[in-house]
Amino acid sequence: MENKKINIEDIKVIQAPLAGISDVVFRGQIRKHKSKCLMTTEMISSEMLCNNPNPRIIQFEDFEYPLAFQLVGHKVDKMVKAAKILAPYASMIDINCGCPVKKVIVSGDGSAMMKTPDLAYEILSRIKEETGLPVSAKFRLGWTSNEENFIEFGKKMEQAGASFVTLHARTRSQMYSGNADWSKIKLLVDELKIPVYANGDIKTIADAKKCLELTGAKGVSIGRGIMGDFTLPYRIEKYIEDGTIIPEPDLASRIEMLKEHLHLEIQNMGEINGIKFMRKFYNYYISSTRNASKYRSALVTLDKEEEIIKVLNEILSLYLKDCG
Repeated sequence: MENKKINIEDIKVIQAPLAGISDVVFRGQIRKHKSKCLMTTEMISSEMLCNNPNPRIIQFEDFEYPLAFQLVGHKVDKMVKAAKILAPYASMIDINCGCPVKKVIVSGDGSAMMKTPDLAYEILSRIKEETGLPVSAKFRLGWTSNEENFIEFGKKMEQAGASFVTLHARTRSQMYSGNADWSKIKLLVDELKIPVYANGDIKTIADAKKCLELTGAKGVSIGRGIMGDFTLPYRIEKYIEDGTIIPEPDLASRIEMLKEHLHLEIQNMGEINGIKFMRKFYNYYISSTRNASKYRSALVTLDKEEEIIKVLNEILSLYLKDCG
C-alpha cells in the first residue's frame, strides 16, 4: 500500500476526528471536493479494537490517503496492540489526549491523559517504536484554567518522538463552550521544534488566516467547520498555498451537498440507520435558510429518503425565489 505514505511537510490542513461524525462517507466527500488534507478516522477505542479487530468504525477507502487512525486509551499494552492492528493500513497514528466527554475521561482516556504526561510519553514512544509509523498527539490546554500544562505536555510528546502535535485551544472543563484561546497556541509553537497544528473555532478562511497569523502554527485542524461545507478544507488549502479566496458555497450548493451526503450514508448504512445518522447534520447545512428551525424540526421526524428530499427541494425553491 504505497499510497499510504505521508509527507508531513506537505500537510497544511488536518480533518479533525469527530466521533460519530467523520465516517468513511464524510471523509470521502472532503476528497471529492479536492482537498489534499490529512484525513483522520473517528476516535477508535484501543480496548474495543483489541477485543474486535474488525469493527465497522475502521471502514476506509484507498482514495482517502494520507489517512491517520486516531486511538484513544490509557493502557500501554492495549494501545500498542491496537496500533499494530492498524499499522498495515495507516499513514500514521494519532493519539487522542483531548476528548473531554465524561464517558471517555472517566477511565483515564482522552483529555484525562493530560493528568498523566509520563504515561502519554510511554504510549507514544512505544507505538512509534513498535509500528515504525509517524505518531502525533492531539491535546487541550489542560484540565481546567488553573491546571494548564499544555507546554509541558507538548514537550513530553516531542521528546517521545511525535512528528507533530495538534492543540485544541480550550481546557477540558470548557468542553466546546467559550472561545478557543489561539494565543496559547502561539506559546506552544514558540516552545517546540516539531510542527504544531491549531484547532478550535476555525470555521472560515478568515478564521484560518487570523489563527495562522497569530500563532505561527504549521497549519490548521478543522472539525465542526466542515459539517455542512465539505469545501472548507480545500478552500483553506488554496488560501494557504497562494492567497486565493474561494467563496463559500451558497445554500443551493449546500442542499445539493446534503442530498448526496444523505444518499451515500443510506447506501453505506441502510435507510433506517443512514437517516438517523444524518439528523445531526441538517442544521449545519440549512442554518442560513429562512425558517431554518421549522425545517430542521420537520426533517428530524422523517424516516424516508424521498420525504427528506421533498423538504429539501422546498427549501431550495424558497431560496431561489428569494434570490429573484
